[in-house]
Amino acid sequence: MNRWMVLFGKEWTELIRSYKLVWVPLVYILFGAMQPLSTYFLPDILAHAGNLPEGAVISIPQPSANEVMAATLQQFNTMGLLVLALSVMGSISAERTSGLTAMILVKPISYLSFVSAKWAAMLVLVTLAFAGGFGAALYYTATLFETADWQSSLYAYLLFLLWLSFAGSLTLLFSALLRSGAAAAACALGTAAVLALTASVFPHALAASPGMLPKLAYAQFTASPSGQGSPWPAVCIALGIMIAIMAIAAWSLRRRPSLEM
Repeated sequence: MNRWMVLFGKEWTELIRSYKLVWVPLVYILFGAMQPLSTYFLPDILAHAGNLPEGAVISIPQPSANEVMAATLQQFNTMGLLVLALSVMGSISAERTSGLTAMILVKPISYLSFVSAKWAAMLVLVTLAFAGGFGAALYYTATLFETADWQSSLYAYLLFLLWLSFAGSLTLLFSALLRSGAAAAACALGTAAVLALTASVFPHALAASPGMLPKLAYAQFTASPSGQGSPWPAVCIALGIMIAIMAIAAWSLRRRPSLEM
């Protein structure tokens, strides 16, 4: 356990030195605040955009707090996933290419401990960033519109946090399997997009797919959650795959700790 804490401390220090612990949460907070603000000021923006007949009146129905929060989650599902993949993509591949991984694993450290320390650091980063972004969205939504239902907000936060953690785990896996960090990010984003798309097209057949997680999170705000079925199958499958991802990444490191330049 002491060795694992040392590895986790190394990852935590790296998050601080690379300023990921600063800029990733700040970007998420920006995304969270952007949707309520842009929605609230949209009529003014359109009115000052020009090219409108004189005396034209723009009337846009004010959305509910739940609709604003659902739109915010959709933004996190695009730009938020991209930022996450970019911040995690080189976690393993960069160290393997430089030979640092091989130097660390020469010591009596298990491959699974090495991978799980990186995974835990990623989870901490994702949790802090999304908490900041989601909190900013709730604050500005309550200030400009109305207060969103707290129970729906809590369930949506937990479901979408699991989806972000799953996407981050995919990025770590491809970072262990591939030489290029950019390729790892592209493969992770592509896999997440395919899972979400197929789950949206075949919701009944793929009710237990991790790709259902963002849809289940949206449903907390946009529809009756009971109409979407139980989230537990998708939650359990996602957790199981994340555990399997750590095992596969550890196996990949055991097979080839370093990569030639």
